[in-house]
Amino acid sequence: MAGRTVVVTGANSGIGLETARHLAGMGAHVVMACRNVDAATSARADVLDTVPGALVDIVQLDLGDLASVRKAADEIGNSYPAVDVLINNAGVMAGRRELTADGFEMDFGTSFLGHFALTGLLLDSLFAAKAARVVTVGSNAHRAGEVDLDDLGMDETFSTSRAYARAKFAQLVFAVELQRRLGASGHTTPISVAAHPGATHSGVMRDSGRMLLWLFTTPSLHWLRRTFIMEGPEGALPSLRAATDPGVIGGQYYGPSGPMQFTGPPTLVVPSPRVFDAELGNRLWDKAEELTGVTYAFAR
Repeated sequence: MAGRTVVVTGANSGIGLETARHLAGMGAHVVMACRNVDAATSARADVLDTVPGALVDIVQLDLGDLASVRKAADEIGNSYPAVDVLINNAGVMAGRRELTADGFEMDFGTSFLGHFALTGLLLDSLFAAKAARVVTVGSNAHRAGEVDLDDLGMDETFSTSRAYARAKFAQLVFAVELQRRLGASGHTTPISVAAHPGATHSGVMRDSGRMLLWLFTTPSLHWLRRTFIMEGPEGALPSLRAATDPGVIGGQYYGPSGPMQFTGPPTLVVPSPRVFDAELGNRLWDKAEELTGVTYAFAR
């Protein structure tokens, strides 16, 4: 990865931080795209402590604010001649119904629409690289997700689990549709791939309910956590493989190889067949362009 520029969203903690650390150790020039600059500064120092001499920069990015997404994309585009890998890692699990700065339901607006906009705005930087990749970090929760384009606000149907599953499902539909459109337009680069971290000790898991909070904070359950839940460095490996393995091809999906894809070394896995619905992919794409104001010129 030496000489390659990699942008990682949500790189200040959890899986994103460990992904950034792994990549820095492989020689990549890592751009930590984070909402909280103070937290990112501390995370950068942590990476440099473990990888002395690493090339690590910070760009402020709030995926829940399209103005911030545009500003961050401009900064990245002006600062780096090319982006070799974009890892759309940042995610949120809102405990109650909240709206982004642009009025979208928080999970959907941040995890899906924010990354859709960022990817589209960085297309020129991705096309400038010799063999670029867009890595979408999903979740097995996508299997329970569905998108009702007539109820994107979830005004009456919101629940924490439903909103999170919907956002992750939309992300994987986008990853598949992006690869479909790249291929149809004759582009061999960038490629669009996806990954999921299985059951990894992360901020999203800690914030997802009392039961998991109990699991993560009870000392006597350490053995259970180690048996069924990976720590950040291991949970980052599917994303790392998707981003760096020379054998990866567009449209693939990587996750842990163990039982129920909870833990284990990263391997090729199969998402829900519903993410391959071309009609849904087309409708969701058009809606995302409408809501974000970001169009992918090559895909028209």
